[in-house]
Amino acid sequence: MTFKLLLRNLAHGPLTEPAPAADDAALAELAARLNKGARTRLGRTLSIRQIDAGSCNGCELEIHALNNVLYDLERFGLRFVASPRHADVLFVTGPVTKNMREALERTYQATPDPKWVVAVGDCARDGGVFAGSAACIGAVSAVVPVDLHIPGCPPSPTALLRGLLALVETVK
Repeated sequence: MTFKLLLRNLAHGPLTEPAPAADDAALAELAARLNKGARTRLGRTLSIRQIDAGSCNGCELEIHALNNVLYDLERFGLRFVASPRHADVLFVTGPVTKNMREALERTYQATPDPKWVVAVGDCARDGGVFAGSAACIGAVSAVVPVDLHIPGCPPSPTALLRGLLALVETVK
C-alpha cells in the first residue's frame, strides 16, 4: 500500500499552489516608499513587534513571509524586533483572548512613544470566526487603541506592506 501511494505521488507531483509571481520592481518601490516614509516620520528605520493575541496563526505565516527571500524586509531597513521597547509598530493578530489581555496591555505600555498599533486580519478587527467565544474578549481595539486595520483572512504580505505604507504616510 505504501509503495502504491509513493508511486502515485511521484507520478502526479505535489498538490500545492504555485508560488506568487515575483514583481520585484513593484515590491522594491513599495518597500522603498515605506522606508522613506519611516525615515521622514521617525528619523530612522521602522521597527515592528508582532503579537499573537490568540489567532489561528494564519496571519503570522504571512507576517513571517515578509522576512523570506521573496520580500526580505531587512534589505529595505525594515525589521522585526524581539522587544516592545525597541518597536515603533505593534502588529497584533487574532482576537484578544482573556489570557492574552494583560500581556497585550503590558506590551502596549512598554512600547515607547510614538507608537502605532496595527490590527492584522479580520479576527483582530471584530473577533472573526472566534467572535462570541467564551475565551475571547474580541477585537484588539477593545483592549488598546488601534491606528490601522489591515483586512484579510489572512492578509497577503503585499497587503501588509501597503498597510504599513499607509500607516507611515497618513496616521499622525
